[in-house]
Amino acid sequence: MSLGDKHKYFTDPIHGLVSVPKGLVLKLVDHSYVQRLRRIRQLGLGYLVFPGSEHSRFSHAIGSMGLMQRVINSLKEKNTTITRSEHEAVLIGILLHDIGHGPFSHTLEQTLISDFHHEMMTLALMRRLNEEFDGQLSLAIDILSGQYKKQFLHQLISSQLDMDRLDYLKRDSIYSGVLEGSIGIDRIIKTMRVFQGNVVIENKGIYAIENYITARRLMYMQVYQHKTVLSADKLLQSILQRAIDLMADGQEIFIPSPALKYFIIERPTAKKGLSTRVISNYIQLDDNDLLMSIKCWEREKDPILSDLCNRFLTRRFFRTTFLKSNQTQPNISEYIQKTLIALKKLGLPANEKTVNYYLFSDSIVNEAYRYDTESIWVMEDEKTAVEFSRAADTKNITALTQSVVKPYIIHLKEVS
Repeated sequence: MSLGDKHKYFTDPIHGLVSVPKGLVLKLVDHSYVQRLRRIRQLGLGYLVFPGSEHSRFSHAIGSMGLMQRVINSLKEKNTTITRSEHEAVLIGILLHDIGHGPFSHTLEQTLISDFHHEMMTLALMRRLNEEFDGQLSLAIDILSGQYKKQFLHQLISSQLDMDRLDYLKRDSIYSGVLEGSIGIDRIIKTMRVFQGNVVIENKGIYAIENYITARRLMYMQVYQHKTVLSADKLLQSILQRAIDLMADGQEIFIPSPALKYFIIERPTAKKGLSTRVISNYIQLDDNDLLMSIKCWEREKDPILSDLCNRFLTRRFFRTTFLKSNQTQPNISEYIQKTLIALKKLGLPANEKTVNYYLFSDSIVNEAYRYDTESIWVMEDEKTAVEFSRAADTKNITALTQSVVKPYIIHLKEVS
């Protein structure tokens, strides 16, 4: 059952024509909150490493909604009861699942607002939209937040096998050129069904799921956690932190974006929720606010801010060094001393405070599949479902359930 006969079609290079029902769903697509996603890159700073990955959060939202249409229609063909209102609500939920993202996606979440994650903003914006549209988003909010009785609808939006992940793995793989991320979306969707209130995979889809989990691991290692992307992220965070520190010390700098100026001066926190002012300024931000500010700040008198911005604009990133397998902690004091020497040679202020803009210690965690939470289930027969890692006939999947932690140091290239 479709949502009426009138649709608008979006031509998507990944999934072909995406049908969007006219009415509430199309009104939401055209809303400024969703249109803002056109100006936020899906892969954050990934475009500085993979030249083709200029795609936006908007294209991902439309693509995910297209996949949701397909899986809902497939489940209905298998006699799964999904009402018209549930169908519309789950489309709204997947369309809006990323509206809480800020500039460059995940890169600046904690720098702009402390104690914050973008899902908080997503729900806040959905509640605003619910008021604007006279309560028509209430069911979508319940589904997205996991409060609705039919859990399989929530799982289609947010789980270890959802339309969000199916779209971004395929989309990011194609636009980045990393073909190891290619997955068989059609077979996965066609082998999905609902069993005891949850999404499961028919046995004939097991190899498509095995490929999906393997592809997810490879995409994280080769794209999302690429060493140069990690370095670019830290550089951008340093730029914003330096601007914040300068303003806090009473040193005026020109900030071309009023919304960004609010966050730099006010330093809001989400510990007690999101205020109206925070939300109103946040929805004015996109990648362009940061890029314009960086271009202006390159000409600021402060040598640190100017240097950091010049590095960003000329792609002179820091170096990412992963620790050896037998190391768990770096010799940070040695790196500090070497960084101080390097800063002096570069003619930059060299002290413990300035070191913090040029030296970082962190780690990445790769969990391709977690069987202990939100497991993927496979139908063994018509009456039994088993957890995927037990159903797979290869030891590779069992290995992919293990967390891989890789500590690293990001430092000036002059520091060896």
